[in-house]
Amino acid sequence: MPVFTIDAPIGARQDAKQKMMREITEALDETYHFPDTRGWLREYPAENISQDGRVQAEPARPVVSLEAPELASLDAKRKLVRKIETAIGAAYAGIANTEEVLVLINHYPLENVGWRASLQSDKPEIVAAVAQLNG
Repeated sequence: MPVFTIDAPIGARQDAKQKMMREITEALDETYHFPDTRGWLREYPAENISQDGRVQAEPARPVVSLEAPELASLDAKRKLVRKIETAIGAAYAGIANTEEVLVLINHYPLENVGWRASLQSDKPEIVAAVAQLNG
């Protein structure tokens, strides 16, 4: 169930984007052990990116939004953030400010996630997986 969205400038090569998306998916799979990881890449021209109220004043700083089940381990979060930043850094080197990638981790309790016509908190296999993840 992890979902990620990357907001970045236009310019990365197609093969670099595919590798980045694969590496981020693998990092999420390794961290959460959940099926159905989904990712979106939104790219913007430089004239559509504002940083500190300035347009085109500096290389864009990519943002990653991660929506995922609750994760208690700070070490697991740190490792995940490093892998995400490394993947983005490789894809956007020379195009964006990859030293300042912002990763926003939004955690959801299972009772706040609907899936297959019910809440994930109603699915024993999902409840067990999160319990093991945070055990």
